[in-house]
Parts: sequence; C-alpha cells; structure tokens
Amino acid sequence: MFACPATEDFFRARLDQMIDLRHPLAVLSSRMPWQELEARLSHLFMRKARSGVAMPDLDLFGESPVRAARASNAGRPRVPLRVMIALLYLKHAFNESDEGVVERWRDTPRWQYFSGLAYYEDRLPCDATTLVKFRRLLGEEGVEELLAQTINVAVETGLIKPQELKRVVVDTTVQPKAVAHPTDSRLLQTARTKLVEAAKAAGIALKQTFAKEGKELARKAGRYAHARQFARMRRVIKRQRTIVARLQREIERKASRLGQAIQSALGHTLNKAARLVAQTANRKTADGTRKLYAWHAPEVECINKGKARCPYEFGVKVGIASTLKHSLIVGARAFHGNPYDGHTLQAQLEQATILMQDSGIKPNTAYADLGYRGVEADIADVRLVHRGKIKRLTHEERRLLKRRQAIEPVIGHLKQDHRMDRCHLKGEQGDRLHAVLCAAGYNIRWLLRMIANKGVPFLRRAFLRLIAAVRLIGRWLAQRRPTETSGANPAQLRLRAA
Repeated sequence: MFACPATEDFFRARLDQMIDLRHPLAVLSSRMPWQELEARLSHLFMRKARSGVAMPDLDLFGESPVRAARASNAGRPRVPLRVMIALLYLKHAFNESDEGVVERWRDTPRWQYFSGLAYYEDRLPCDATTLVKFRRLLGEEGVEELLAQTINVAVETGLIKPQELKRVVVDTTVQPKAVAHPTDSRLLQTARTKLVEAAKAAGIALKQTFAKEGKELARKAGRYAHARQFARMRRVIKRQRTIVARLQREIERKASRLGQAIQSALGHTLNKAARLVAQTANRKTADGTRKLYAWHAPEVECINKGKARCPYEFGVKVGIASTLKHSLIVGARAFHGNPYDGHTLQAQLEQATILMQDSGIKPNTAYADLGYRGVEADIADVRLVHRGKIKRLTHEERRLLKRRQAIEPVIGHLKQDHRMDRCHLKGEQGDRLHAVLCAAGYNIRWLLRMIANKGVPFLRRAFLRLIAAVRLIGRWLAQRRPTETSGANPAQLRLRAA
C-alpha cells in the first residue's frame, strides 16, 4: 500500500532522506500545485449513471449509509490520482512507453518522490493498461489541464515573466500515426484478410478465401515495384482488386439472408473494402471522400509539408504555440482534415488563451510564417506578424520576427524526445490527447532545465554577496585601527608592536 507521508516507519528510510532534495525534479515536486490539479480533475472520475444499475440514495449530507452487510463489487481500490498524473508527466518528459514508465518508476526513488510517496516501494505502481484507461477518462479537457498547470508553475516560480506570454510563435507540424507505409498491394491484402475473418466470425461459408494466391500476389507486387517493373506490378494489383471485390460481393449476397444484427456488424468491414477497391482503381476518389491509408486507423491523412527527405507524411496536422522568448509551449492542438495553416490560427490562439487564463494573460501578438497569410479578420484582437508585410512592421517587430525560427527546434524536440514522432493512441481522440501530452512533457523538461540553470546564478549571487560582506568588514576594521591607536603614547605603541 502507498504509505502516508506523515507516517513514521522505523524499518524503512524516507525518500527525502534517500535522494538529493536539490535535484530539479525534487524541487519541481514541491512547486507543482498537486491539490489544485486533483481538485480540477476529480469531477472526471465521478461515478456515472449506467443503464440497469441503481445509483446510491442521496440526501442533504451525501450518500445515505447502507446498514445491511453486502458484498462489494467495486473491485480493487484506485491508484492515487497524483501517482497517475505523475506517470503521464514522466512518460512524455523522459520518452518512455506505458510499460517502460511503470518499470522505471519502480527502480527510481526520485520518480516516486515526485509522485508523492513517502517511502520507497519496490513494485509497479499500476498495470500499464491502467494508463490507457486513465487517458480515456481524462479526455481532452483533462490533458489540457495538465498542460495549463505547467504554464502556471513557470509563471509562479518566476522562471518566465508574465508579459512574455503575450507574444507567441505559431506553427504546424505533422504527428505521424503508427501505421505502415500505405501501398495499394498491402492495403488490398489486408482487406482480403479482414473480409475472410469477418465472414468466419459471422458464420458465412465462403467458396474460396484466396489465401495462397493472395500471399503470392503480395510478394510479387513488392518484387516488381523494387525492380521498377510497373506494368507487371499493376497487373498484380488489378488481380488483388478483383479478389477483394469478389469476396465483398459474396459476403454481401450471403449476409442479406441473415439477420439485421449480422448485416450491421459486417457493414463497417464491407464499407472499408469498397473504399479500398474504389481508390485503387482511380487516382482520385469519385465522390470526393478521403482515401483510406490504414485499415485500423481510417482517420490518417496524407500530408505534404514540402520536405525533400520525406515528401509525404501520414498522420494528423498539429498546431504548436510557444512563447517568443524562452520557448515555453502554451498550446498544442490536433486538426483533422488537413486544413490550411491559416485556418487553424483562431482555434490555436483560443486554446492558448484558455490555458493561460489562470495567469490573467492572453496573447496579443502572434509571429508566424507565410502559411498564415490572409487571416487577420479572424483574429481581430491579436496582431499577426509575418514576413509578408515586412514594410509595415516597426523596427522592434522586425527584430523580434527573427525569433520565429525558434519554434522549429521546439518541434524537433517534441518529436525526438517527447514521443510526437509516432502516435500509438487510437482514433481521433488519441491524436488530440497525444499532442497535448507531448507538449506537457516538453514543459516538464523545460521546467527542470530552467530550475537547474537558475540555481547556478543564485549560488553565484550568494557567493558574490559573501565576498562583498567580507570586504566590507575588512574596510571597517582598517578604518577602526587608526582610531584605536590615535590616543596612545609612543611607549604603548611600542609595547603593542612587541
């Protein structure tokens, strides 16, 4: 069990006696508003009414007591809320997976101290799947609260001045999804496999599953593409498309004789197969719908950001807002549908304003690149500064515009050090949660780095003050010596000298 911080255990050493309390993570643990954070997130974990389950009787003083003895179906007790919040912070701050963060938490006393424990616990804090359920319960509102509290800590500890939050830099990037590179051959082979599995689950007997031929066609398509024999490759893909369409029609024909429940269960799989058959036959979809790039992640989009090394990325567009100086992230939001960068600016600034509302600050100047031109009417109360109107800028704005490029390494750190390079969370909600959590992990590392850097000037100032005090005492003693010897006769001076 988790020990109470006030409990004294004679046989175990306290964590605050095992670690260096001057470490930035230990300092940050005492600066984070844990109680306020728990109070703001507690309503997300309240018991909700379910169909067929009676809620407890409520009166003026809460739940009425149950006098009759009965077995509890509540299950095991919940992990403390602070521990779960700390695990999410540490996961994205130190680039760990769900399994890796709980394993490293067990072996790191400093992480346990950050989670609010008083004594070292040589066990896992929870199962790795508990983090999946916890993220789902938090939702977008909860993870944004985690990000907002990192901004509040930076302001309250004096690591960044409140007026620095008024000037932000906005840019977009691509958050790739954990999918294989989509090719027509691979998608059609996946569709054939899923159709056969769905038919078997529904009890539909197929005349032929094309298992052996499908595997051979997928192998041939890859070899022909590697050898740049594209005519042969297209013939193979055409045969794969024929097989998928034939299986689709057979399942639809046999499912029409079954019940409505089976037809509705097969409808999603048949719809995806029809989309893949249509998009592989034509370069563009006929009805203007989006293409399907992954069977298990239909929300994935193909985004071109103009990179020579990676022309196309498959994921979702994410907007990032950071302060002009010090590069503290004040907003991160996923935008599905691959919108124009300028059309995301209003929603991005709105999120940044909400996250900074505890500080009473709202952004009034946004620095961006040329992808945000022509949207000044959408943000009437915020001044947009970019290179396209360089002649209308003041000398100070031209100088500060050179800081716009500082958001590029911020995006690089988000991808390389805080897990934005590959999103493993499911669905559109997973994309939104992952983007905000990566930003929260970046801010935690930013706070640790600033606490460590601010400690050196503090010690330097203390040392200089000590030297100044010693010099002042020396001067005072030097001034006092003549006054002490001025009233003495020569015989006394010779005696003192001896």
